[in-house]
Amino acid sequence: MKYDRIYNFSAGPAMMPESVLEEIRDEMMNYRGSGMCVMEMSHRSKVFEEILHEAEADLRDLMGIPDNYKVLFVQGGGTLQFAMVPMNLMKNGVACYVETGAWSKKAIAEAKKYGDVHVVASSKDRNYTYIPDCSDLDIPDNTDYVYICENETIHGVTWQTLPNTKGHVLVSDQSSMFLSQPCDVSKYGLIWGGVQKNVGPAGMAVVIIREDLLRDDLPSYVPIYMNYKTHADSDSLYNTPNCWAIYCCGKVFQYLKRIGGLEAMHQRNIEKAKVLYDFLDSSKLFKGAVEKEFRSLMNVPFVTGDADLDAKVVAYTKAAGFENLKGHRTVGGLRASIYNAMPKEGVEAMVECLKKFEAENA
Repeated sequence: MKYDRIYNFSAGPAMMPESVLEEIRDEMMNYRGSGMCVMEMSHRSKVFEEILHEAEADLRDLMGIPDNYKVLFVQGGGTLQFAMVPMNLMKNGVACYVETGAWSKKAIAEAKKYGDVHVVASSKDRNYTYIPDCSDLDIPDNTDYVYICENETIHGVTWQTLPNTKGHVLVSDQSSMFLSQPCDVSKYGLIWGGVQKNVGPAGMAVVIIREDLLRDDLPSYVPIYMNYKTHADSDSLYNTPNCWAIYCCGKVFQYLKRIGGLEAMHQRNIEKAKVLYDFLDSSKLFKGAVEKEFRSLMNVPFVTGDADLDAKVVAYTKAAGFENLKGHRTVGGLRASIYNAMPKEGVEAMVECLKKFEAENA
């Protein structure tokens, strides 16, 4: 059966691969002979435990996750991780953050509730359009961790070189780039990603944490659910997890393996981002908002320079079947999020629409 589907450029919840959605549709009423939908089955059942363990095994295979790292499926999405990270990792009560956009800024504000936060570099001076030089940061010796948002969803900047943490633990919010390219997990102490960008439905984050960072000595104010060790010790089954999200993410992990893994996905992402950036660089009406060296392959903010004209573009593209090209409410302008599931054909079609708009509004 064919459905009338649009090209959805939302920053999240975002598109999922059509082949994955079709698999989910086919299993909706009766998952593998169980007589139930996954949404109906007990998280303690053998059939769901198989779903969970298969999903973790596929993710470990995709990312090459070392054996001394735990994979956790945690409810609450990304915003909860802003608190869980400092609650769990601030042993000395000191952390360093790099401020590169809206999401690292929010993480900084949350972390300040739990300890002494040093903003060791910032790109606020140029409206978060670049990643600052982090090769020689002023990091106190007693720092518990260094935190970055590796791809800023709103401002559209991404790290090309990881910071020099001078031997301290690196924590990365990879939400809007998670599984979009290969990743050397061993360079990090903790990676987390909200799954609603590249992986599955909203309401959950994947946390990959090195085992030595799990703690038994957390302050008494930390809720048991907010302790990473709680999830590690119970294989993410301490309480009822987001079973549906885990199931859907597992389907995406299998899809990524079928197409050739993260190397193949990265090449696809490079090719389709080039289509949009080449257009923006040649356009007389539209302009990319990020310095070229730091452009994201996932989130592409751009502007006409006139707020009324930007609004006209949103209405024009929506009428043509291209949804969610309006920029984030805090920055305005336009933004195309071109995550893994967005096909190159969708980007090409959207660019042709923008070219037509430019010709009609020259």
